Amino acid sequence: MEVSNMTTVTVFVLLGLSNNPQVQALLFVLFLAIYLLTLLGNLLMVLVISTDSHLHTPMYFFLRHLSFLDAFNSSIIVPKLLENLLSKEKTISFLECFTQISLVIFSGATEACLLSVMAYDRFQAVCHPLLYVVVMNRRVCAGLVGSSWAIGIGTGLINTLLLAQQHFCGPNVIRSFACELPPVLLLTCSNPCASIASILTTMSVLGLGTLVLLLGSYSCIIKTALRINSATGRNKIFSTCSSHFLMVTIFYTSGVLRYVIPASGSALEQVLSVQYSVIIPLLNPLIYSLKNQEVKVALGRMLARKSRLPL
Repeated sequence: MEVSNMTTVTVFVLLGLSNNPQVQALLFVLFLAIYLLTLLGNLLMVLVISTDSHLHTPMYFFLRHLSFLDAFNSSIIVPKLLENLLSKEKTISFLECFTQISLVIFSGATEACLLSVMAYDRFQAVCHPLLYVVVMNRRVCAGLVGSSWAIGIGTGLINTLLLAQQHFCGPNVIRSFACELPPVLLLTCSNPCASIASILTTMSVLGLGTLVLLLGSYSCIIKTALRINSATGRNKIFSTCSSHFLMVTIFYTSGVLRYVIPASGSALEQVLSVQYSVIIPLLNPLIYSLKNQEVKVALGRMLARKSRLPL
């Protein structure tokens, strides 16, 4: 049966973050600045990694995809948020809402897979350095990235299609600034067991699976580092892995808090949603550019080349 034939709700109303015009104007400027910085930072990372031959290694290959995904992730939520901050009618169509939900799930699942792949890459580099070039060849790297994107797409489609089969007969007010699965699921008038089962399965299989790979990889990395007698060698390992470990910690902590807390439209829930959807995509380029000397040097080389170009 067509989704449109199953529903009486054709639009949803987003409550947003505030009804105060002055606060809305302030939030618009703030989120616009964050969005532009997110796009600039992540796309700059993609450009630097793509154009600098010194960064054509597996680690930066994965980081390039992560940066592109973060730029895309930010563009799922923020443009509509900015539009609603300036609009009196904060509405979103049924199709727009479910497209947004699908893309949010897709980007979250893909990012979890990419972070796990990056942890596996660091495990191979630290624990099996002599075989690293052989194991992490171009074909393997492309396969790992392709699998991450495929898992993300499949996860987003399955969960969204199951949710779209629900009957939405009203109310149509979403207690959030964006269409996300928990608050939208509260609006269904039919039995949401299939959607809930799908969500729990996704969180269990994908969430725990990637977390086990992450913890396993970093446990081996730490054991290897502790066995090294040289303080310089240990520091080099921890320095190489620290940026990624910090991103993993922020991503998983924010994601777990966001989806464990019941959907209620509370201030805490809104803060966690902003952190997960808006702030995290900005942190990736900041963390990797500030903590990674190779990226700083590559950025300097790119700027130097641009400055020498004739006007």
